[in-house]
Amino acid sequence: MAATIRDVARLAGVSASTVSRTLSLPGMVNAATRARVAAAVEQLGYEPNRAARGLITGRTGTIGLVVPDLANPFFASVTKGVQARARRHDVAVFVADTDEDPAAEAGLVRALSKQVDGVILCSPRASNDELAAIAQDTTVVLVNRAAEGLPGVTYDNEGGMRQAVAHLVALGHHRIAWVGGPATSWSTQHRGLGLRNAVEELRAKLAPVGNFAPTYEGGMAAADQVVATGATAVVAYNDLVAIGLLARLHSRGLSVPGDLSVVGVDDIAISSMARPALTTVRLPKQEAGRIAVELLLTMLDDPDSDAGTHSQLHGQLHGELIVRDSTGPAPHQQKGALA
Repeated sequence: MAATIRDVARLAGVSASTVSRTLSLPGMVNAATRARVAAAVEQLGYEPNRAARGLITGRTGTIGLVVPDLANPFFASVTKGVQARARRHDVAVFVADTDEDPAAEAGLVRALSKQVDGVILCSPRASNDELAAIAQDTTVVLVNRAAEGLPGVTYDNEGGMRQAVAHLVALGHHRIAWVGGPATSWSTQHRGLGLRNAVEELRAKLAPVGNFAPTYEGGMAAADQVVATGATAVVAYNDLVAIGLLARLHSRGLSVPGDLSVVGVDDIAISSMARPALTTVRLPKQEAGRIAVELLLTMLDDPDSDAGTHSQLHGQLHGELIVRDSTGPAPHQQKGALA
């Protein structure tokens, strides 16, 4: 059985209330008593429960995690990384879902800030000014978002997009469509920038289709517009959008990759099970969650430290192109090979 405060008191030769006072207000106890209690705690391996530690440290032993949509497997994976690393530090996690509503983020953080030591905001849709205001209420760490003055874990979105474009150009695709996600999404902006730069560098043409919900339904809605661009390949904001594209293209009788190659981003579990299996840029999702917890706990332990320094120690997490069956030679390349 785990040692109790009474066991510590008995071994140290003091009352349980003295042990409690020693742990919570050591300055109120003389040095000899502190030494006896400390020796007893170490000998018995006594660990105060979370509530007791809260009295000692002034912290709750809990953190908050706010995500745009838990139904999206990307955010579920980040959540698993956060929870796994928090558990190692004996920290509990409260999870909140904004349902892709930027207006809900500030209210959720303010509600959580009354109950937690700090909050991890994953892919927040709020503006930089709104994030700065949110950070006035509690310690904040960002995932998949950069904002000046706030620590965060980001992905090299531009590098991932270059891998995707280089792959498609090597297959003979010279007109590539782009299906963006939410207009307020930092990832949409940076993936779009990466695509534009890569397409220009590799002398292809980009056909932006617009901004769509980051969901299967969003991909379904975008598919007809993608076909209308005349592109032979399309890069989607994420895998859910890409899988929606696959479904709509199939219903129209179009072949993937025969008529149109499709690339996603994230590498969620179902991407390898799609038909055809989806080529995608794999992002280290759980790793981002683990790093975010370490950043947050570091900030809590040293509130006066420089937030930017902690973020820079980790740099950007890099994506990796995973080639599967949804990409192939451009249609004109296939005809040339047959001829």
